[in-house]
Amino acid sequence: MRVSAAVALSLASASVSSALPHVHRRAADNNDCTTAHTHHQNKRAIAIEYVYQTVTVNDEGVALQAPSSSVVATEIPSSELTWSATSTSAASAASAASAALSVSSSAAPSSATTTLSSSSVQQAASSAAASSAAAWSSAASSSQASWSSSSSAPAWSAASSSAASSSPSPSSSTSSSGGTDGDLAGFSNPSQQFQDGTIKCSDFPSGQGVLSLDWLGFGGWSGIENSDGSTGGTCEEGSYCSYACQPGMSKTQWPSSQPANGVSIGGLYCKNGYLYRSNTNSDYLCEWGMDMAVVTSELSESVAICRTDYPGTENMVIPTYVEAGGQLPLTVVDEDNYYQWKGMKTSAQYYVNNAGVSLEDGCVWGTPGSGVGNWAPLNFGAGYTNGVAYLALIPNPNNHDSLNFNVKIVAADSSSIVNGQCYYENGQYNGGGSDGCTVAVTAGRAKFVLYN
Repeated sequence: MRVSAAVALSLASASVSSALPHVHRRAADNNDCTTAHTHHQNKRAIAIEYVYQTVTVNDEGVALQAPSSSVVATEIPSSELTWSATSTSAASAASAASAALSVSSSAAPSSATTTLSSSSVQQAASSAAASSAAAWSSAASSSQASWSSSSSAPAWSAASSSAASSSPSPSSSTSSSGGTDGDLAGFSNPSQQFQDGTIKCSDFPSGQGVLSLDWLGFGGWSGIENSDGSTGGTCEEGSYCSYACQPGMSKTQWPSSQPANGVSIGGLYCKNGYLYRSNTNSDYLCEWGMDMAVVTSELSESVAICRTDYPGTENMVIPTYVEAGGQLPLTVVDEDNYYQWKGMKTSAQYYVNNAGVSLEDGCVWGTPGSGVGNWAPLNFGAGYTNGVAYLALIPNPNNHDSLNFNVKIVAADSSSIVNGQCYYENGQYNGGGSDGCTVAVTAGRAKFVLYN
């Protein structure tokens, strides 16, 4: 699920520059095509374009100049598999809701807020999965040309995929919820480069920020995209094998050549039985986002916050598992230097489960009415662009039930600057609304506080 920055705020001594978006739905047809495999259906999300008009206003809210426009992309969660076969249609989608954003400002720049409302949108689908498979093969062949193979031994921990998927050990560092915090200290960079062609596709390269997600049954991988357009199974020849990074980090691997139909591909590539980087511009598999957001819990139960695996299958399985009374970084993607979908910036989206839902039950594709995974009651959004971090609380159109705790986004300390107000209490946003809300962090950090 993709989400772009909700609003652009440029703070000067006497003015606020805000972005007013308008929804433009992509072309869609009604020919649904569902592809199943042994684990679950491939589920993706509907793509929406937003045209942002930037308007400069003074501290009284009066416009000072004519608006200028820019386009960004976002996606809304779906609940079934569909494929998009043309470059002008959405990335696969099913029943979902679009987001219409609005901005309101009061006299003081610090009170400028952004809200996000939901409305239903049409399903987008394709004529056949074969078109995706063809685009996949094209992307793979173009990416392979730039890959280099190394015979040197990798400084990695390679766990057997078959062992991890068939009978994960209770003592495994990532089979328990607490093991998903990762092996790197906060914002400490990886030290060991990944070596192409040295780890078998049947093994999983854990460590250096990479997490093994044993509960999914994919041998530690967060998702697998196969050359025939299907997803799931095992990491095998011609597959892109995606992986999770610890909280605060993002994966670095995806091929620069992506399918024209809008489906995203991410992960390491399996070639001749061994794993290769699909992005040789990075020597490491995980990189830190911006150090501008943390999640702080004041609850007596743990909370599973699950990021979508993007680019990739868009499974909401990347864990930020906050223990009772604990704190973890929330990945804030540097949109200016991260994956772009058709030339448009993307950021991070999270599904927030009720307190007490386990990691293994929460960071999965849920079922209608389950209240978990893509049916969790609340979404977080986080991205950074042009010097500002945008953090949001977003309604999940799949679930209108209230979360069993409250959330507020506030400054982490007295030196941090957070513009806007955003909180969720008893199922409502900012004291009475059903729409979401967004803040802009221009200095320091903000914290998502989980409280009763």
